[in-house]
Amino acid sequence: MTEKREYTGDYPEKTLYIPGPTEVRDDVIEEMAQPMFGHRMDRMTDLYTTIVEDTKEFLGTDNELMILTASGTEFWEATTLNLVDENVLVPTCGSFSERHANVAERLGKNVDRLEYDWGEAVKPEDIRETLESSDKHYDVVACVMNESSTGVRNPIEEVGDVIADYPDTYFVVDAVSALGGDYVDIDAHGIDAIFASTQKAFAMPPGLAVCVVSDDAYERELEKDEASWYGGFQRALDYYDRKGQTHSTPAIPVMLAYRKQMKHMLDEGHDARDERHREMQEYVHDWAAEHFDLYAEAGYESQTVTCIENTRGIDVAATIEEVSEEYDMVFSNGYGDIGEETFRIGHMGEHTVESIRELTDAIEDVAGL
Repeated sequence: MTEKREYTGDYPEKTLYIPGPTEVRDDVIEEMAQPMFGHRMDRMTDLYTTIVEDTKEFLGTDNELMILTASGTEFWEATTLNLVDENVLVPTCGSFSERHANVAERLGKNVDRLEYDWGEAVKPEDIRETLESSDKHYDVVACVMNESSTGVRNPIEEVGDVIADYPDTYFVVDAVSALGGDYVDIDAHGIDAIFASTQKAFAMPPGLAVCVVSDDAYERELEKDEASWYGGFQRALDYYDRKGQTHSTPAIPVMLAYRKQMKHMLDEGHDARDERHREMQEYVHDWAAEHFDLYAEAGYESQTVTCIENTRGIDVAATIEEVSEEYDMVFSNGYGDIGEETFRIGHMGEHTVESIRELTDAIEDVAGL
């Protein structure tokens, strides 16, 4: 049995370069210290309508949008319950896409996996071939945009264009570790539901999940006899339409932080934020190519998380520990079975090439590169 370890608050501050949570601006954190107010007050309507409409503006979408107190995991469940009657196709290429498939199975759905080796990316032509050749009707194709376990960025735009040819099949995208740091034109590629967590590329504290919902997905849920209660599209979006609030008590302090950070994101602009993340990606990739190698399939590398193949055989765990102790910087080991074969650097949120260079310099020093 796990024993209690008393939280003391006496810990050194560490700069986070993990796949999330990531660094949060001081003024965003300070927003959470405001006096509490009721979630049915006019002040809450002002707050919630601001963050919803600002997020729609930032993402450039005309679709509906819901922000709930939850992790992105909530929308694995909710989109499955809201859109799937029986069959769902899940391309799997790493831990999180596999977990999405596991969630759907746990909810009693028939799941077919289109399996790729870890490090490989989903191919749109494989999706088309599966949809055309299967004797099943798939209610949903569920695809991860950014497989942070392997550093793969799947071509969800092209996948969406394929699924658009199958109007009775809905397209769900897990963009938990990418949205906000990797531009995607949601409305142009037939994405019916795309969701993210705020503690990653949005660079906010953990505790909120964002989901963009198409009109078709909303109407689909209306036709179903069963749907998610907490994450139901109708329940959340209708309540917003009537009241401008959430249907259940939200994490108000985190939403205050969200309001502040989204204003920063709007000031920077979606295109500029995307470009800054691309510059960080290019820097880390050049550094990895010089000292190690990239784990992800060429041409499909993530813009927010780089998975680096440990070709030099360094002691990954020891290097992470020493960098943390000497430099107060934290990066991540590889995930699951590739834990010592790889390590990962999160270059997302408010990081810049300059701040990422500080980490790579520290790794070079500790690992003797």
